[in-house]
Amino acid sequence: MNGLTYQDVVAQIKDRLDIVDVVSKHVILKKSGGNYWGCCPFHNEKTPSFSVSPAKQIYKCFGCGEGGDVLSFLMKINNQSFAEVVKEQAEILGIELPNNFDKSKDNKDIKEQIYSCMKDAAEFYKKTLLENKTSEAYQYLANRGITDENIETYRLGFAPNAYDALQKFLKVKHNEEIQEKAGLIIKRENGNGFIDRFRNRITIPIFDEKGNIVAFGARAIEAGQNPKYLNSPETLVYNKSHVLYGLYHAKEAIKEKDSIVIMEGYFDVISAQVNGVKNAVGACGTALTDSHVKLISRYTQSRKIYLAFDTDKAGQMATKRGAEVIKEAFSGLGNIKQFDESFASTSENTDRYSCELRVVVPPEGKDPDEFIRENGAEAYAQVLRQAPLLVDFQIESVLKAYQKGMSPVEKSAIVKEVLPYLLEIGNNIVRDEYVKIVSSRLDITENSLQKELLNSSGKGLNNTYSQKPKPQTQLAPIVKKSLNISEKAQKNLLSMYLINESSYNIQTLNSILKEVEYTNDTLIIVKD
Repeated sequence: MNGLTYQDVVAQIKDRLDIVDVVSKHVILKKSGGNYWGCCPFHNEKTPSFSVSPAKQIYKCFGCGEGGDVLSFLMKINNQSFAEVVKEQAEILGIELPNNFDKSKDNKDIKEQIYSCMKDAAEFYKKTLLENKTSEAYQYLANRGITDENIETYRLGFAPNAYDALQKFLKVKHNEEIQEKAGLIIKRENGNGFIDRFRNRITIPIFDEKGNIVAFGARAIEAGQNPKYLNSPETLVYNKSHVLYGLYHAKEAIKEKDSIVIMEGYFDVISAQVNGVKNAVGACGTALTDSHVKLISRYTQSRKIYLAFDTDKAGQMATKRGAEVIKEAFSGLGNIKQFDESFASTSENTDRYSCELRVVVPPEGKDPDEFIRENGAEAYAQVLRQAPLLVDFQIESVLKAYQKGMSPVEKSAIVKEVLPYLLEIGNNIVRDEYVKIVSSRLDITENSLQKELLNSSGKGLNNTYSQKPKPQTQLAPIVKKSLNISEKAQKNLLSMYLINESSYNIQTLNSILKEVEYTNDTLIIVKD
């Protein structure tokens, strides 16, 4: 007999869970003083206001007010009840539950019923696929190099072209309410009964990190069948912004390689994994999100990320959006520019929040699936090794429009497009090297490009430091007079700051600082 009480189990769980370890799986944390800080996972923010105390084993967000202990954090982040958290953590930690803890089938949690229903649906679809190897669906997969073993591993299947085939199979164990909550059936338009959501489609189960099937992607096999991909709706167990396709099968390889390859489609990921690129994942038919990036950060210490989207226009847009999301997710936690040479992925790298972001560009403009099937994993590994840093990719994507003999106006247009990427480079030495590259490619002088950079950065400075006028009653009057010793010191400090933080030369600094005036309260005001 197990003599532990419910309270004993809760106490043991809290003793064995470290709140910093638990929270860091969901939030990028940085130590400051005795606490850890990060951006709150419960509301949108750019400046970290979410604090975790290892001494007190509590968390607190000073932005939205959320706070509590490790169990309340798990309840909130996973949308679980207290009992669900206790049961799950006890199982993970090997803590025996009290004899009176509810384990009966009749009182199963709805989520557990959905998991069971999804598992049975996947088995039905898989059996349907494998029973007819002459079918169009099976031949489609075979032509993509997918074997029966792959079908078993990824639980691929086929949804028959019938309105109630799945319902008939599931109704023995799962009622209509659970099937609907799982997103497997939808109500008829006349409100009379239900129909199967997926019909005449190849089914691709989507697993969560623990191996539960939480959703399906379903591909059309007939010409004119729209949409090409039909995905499960969001449910109690599935939030597409929090799930990466293929992560369940890839997570050990991601840890081992300390890097992750993000692809666009389900079959890109499957093809990559079965051919040896085992650290590949996909974004489940949606754009990359902040939550996806946080999920990635759990498995890669160096955060070496490869964006390997398709080479068409949509894929290029996905690359651009994905890069912005990744940079935004890591903002507010120090200098994490992905192209800075100090962020190479090495064991000596002491900044755990660095991110090395690269863009995979297969030769001949082929999509990952096509390239890997035709050339193999080793050839793709070579492509990964040669993948340019994001800044190189961005600049090259602009420069490739250059043609010899372009007019000055046309060159100027290219310069205007490339300037934002150059301005993002915080290291002056690195930026100067890129200035040499760009000016050489465009057949312009480095001096002219540097002047354009200075003009653009000067505009940025004005935008940063100038403010809209406030009501006169709130402003101290500006007094034009000779600078006193204190004000001269401020001006000197400002010039030192600008020299350290920018590429300004002395002449430019002098012209900027001429526009600086001081109030009686020594408030620095920069003129428009």
